[in-house]
Amino acid sequence: MTQDMTNDPLVIFTPSGKRGRIPAGTTVLEAARRLGVDLDSVCGGRGICSKCQVTPMFGDFPKHGVKVAPDALSDWNAVEERYDGKRGLQKGRRLGCQARIQRDVVIDVPASSQVHKQVVRKAATARDIIMDPATRLYYVEVAEPDMHEPTGDLERLRQALRDQWQIEGIRIDLPVLARLQPALRKGKWAVTVALFRGHDEAFERLLDIWPGFYEGRLYGLAIDLGSTTIAAHLCDLRNGSVLASAGVMNPQIRFGEDLMSRVSYAMMNPGGDAEMTRVVREAVNHLARDVAHDAAIDTAQIVETVFVCNPVMHHLLLGIDPVELGQAPFALATSGSVSLEARALGLDALNPAARSYLLPCIAGHVGADAAGVVLAEEPQNSDDLVLIVDVGTNAEIILGNRDRVLACSSPTGPAFEGAQISSGQRAAPGAIEHVEIDPASREPRFKVIGCDLWSDEEGFAQATAATGITGICGSGIIEVVAEMRMAGLLDASGLIGSAEQTGCARMIAEGRTHAYLLHDAGPDGGRITVTQGDIRAIQLAKSALYAGARLLMDEMGVERVDRVVLAGAFGAHISAKHAMVLGMIPDVPLERVFSAGNAAGTGARIALCSVAARAGIERTVGRITKVETAIEPRFQEHFIAANAIPHATDPFPELSRVVQLPDVAFNAGQAGDGSRRRRRRK
Repeated sequence: MTQDMTNDPLVIFTPSGKRGRIPAGTTVLEAARRLGVDLDSVCGGRGICSKCQVTPMFGDFPKHGVKVAPDALSDWNAVEERYDGKRGLQKGRRLGCQARIQRDVVIDVPASSQVHKQVVRKAATARDIIMDPATRLYYVEVAEPDMHEPTGDLERLRQALRDQWQIEGIRIDLPVLARLQPALRKGKWAVTVALFRGHDEAFERLLDIWPGFYEGRLYGLAIDLGSTTIAAHLCDLRNGSVLASAGVMNPQIRFGEDLMSRVSYAMMNPGGDAEMTRVVREAVNHLARDVAHDAAIDTAQIVETVFVCNPVMHHLLLGIDPVELGQAPFALATSGSVSLEARALGLDALNPAARSYLLPCIAGHVGADAAGVVLAEEPQNSDDLVLIVDVGTNAEIILGNRDRVLACSSPTGPAFEGAQISSGQRAAPGAIEHVEIDPASREPRFKVIGCDLWSDEEGFAQATAATGITGICGSGIIEVVAEMRMAGLLDASGLIGSAEQTGCARMIAEGRTHAYLLHDAGPDGGRITVTQGDIRAIQLAKSALYAGARLLMDEMGVERVDRVVLAGAFGAHISAKHAMVLGMIPDVPLERVFSAGNAAGTGARIALCSVAARAGIERTVGRITKVETAIEPRFQEHFIAANAIPHATDPFPELSRVVQLPDVAFNAGQAGDGSRRRRRRK
């Protein structure tokens, strides 16, 4: 008899998204192993190594269709009590080898507990920046106190700044004021001060003070706060150079992979928004310490931060409930830029007087990250019509030239980043990132993160022995689907053919559908396949992306664009050809498709280094026309047509010049000999 598992608890792991029903009483560690979740352990489950720490999540999770009760896991046992007493467990953490599953549960696996650590692909892009920083150092010589002309030390410092630097009106906070007199006397009435002046402020703020001539430097953090990853770049405020970069997975993923899931979590769980605010601020503090350590500087030298983020992340960083962004009319608490003390954001890892600046948001679903892209790519100064697509969980799309700039967002979901894919995973060593399929033999070859060799090259097995072949990341799933289409294994409707229809032995029957076997590690490993469900997830994501772009083109009154720019960490790692074969973007000559890297992060760096750029982007954002995809009926029309690969009605003439897509169809009732496979698309 087969076991009835329908009553077993449902276990959902984040950030991988893997789920399954596991018998009650199973440890979290064993459940992770059964479901193929990346959870570390070196002590054999004895509760010694602490590598298997997890964070169980409680409350309502509408996206996952579960409500997690407080008793979803077993109570703390003696092993956990002993470990917590000796070494300490972070609040909310459990040992996966000790906690047993009793009911439906959502479990987050933190980055520190993952064997294959995430690779955050938001590296800084080289960029010439005209330096105009908000924070500068000034050396001043202050008059000594005089009993005959009694004035305070601060008043004489102000006079010195006025006389020697023509700086009028400074403000100072109490902690810095308390250090003023010792600094003046130690420096023999000469000090160096750090003054901050925002582009919209009529006075300067005294952030820090040093006795005598201070030869040190000041630094700032440019932070791209994405829904999936957070990247921080430590910049020298003297010349704009990037000294160190670091990134982490956004810990809010455990509350929901996409933005609306997090809004739903805040709606369904009182205090849920505050919890998401807390964890993201903690992550930023950790990043600040990491980059400071890598650059061998004191965190007190970090005096500024600039953030780019989508509207939901914007509100949660500020501690504002994002519930209004989950329903029409998607009202922002503020769409303007925000300038405030960093400590107001809980950023205690920085200089106590550090300042933070958030770029303006464009609309309720088009945030400061899109403003950062505009600042970096300057579509408003383009002679040709440029389409900029920042590919992510929620894609920001910008279309414009010197005459007009339009913007919208499109809900692509997390499929492009490996989530909701059967063998999908985040970018990490061992993940397949590039794929080629021979059109004649239908045999694949691939590359994985952490290895420069292709899978059919000598030495590949040895080079990947440590990491293994663990799954497919976002760029890999894009390429393999496009390659399947070019090899005739996938028809225009997105249907995978059978072994009989395609003549390919790698096609595996899965019920009434089929899957393509990309890699088989043998009896001791696992299979990595591309299933029909994976194809549908990619179709939904790419259709949303294309539909958003077409909506802007309709608004602009054009049928073609001159140039396409793929921005974002993900956009930097996919090829133009594969994106075009899928129909992710409108048809243009492939040589007119460019990668901008992490354009939003570049925009944050520009704003960090230039107060003039901050004023400029605020003016530009005010002139951008916002298009709301959620209420546009044409969006659905474009979405449906874009479900085909590459498109149901657009012949993609530029693509057809370089790629001839097989004219195959695998729908029910067609002969299975694949005889139409070699017919060429007109």
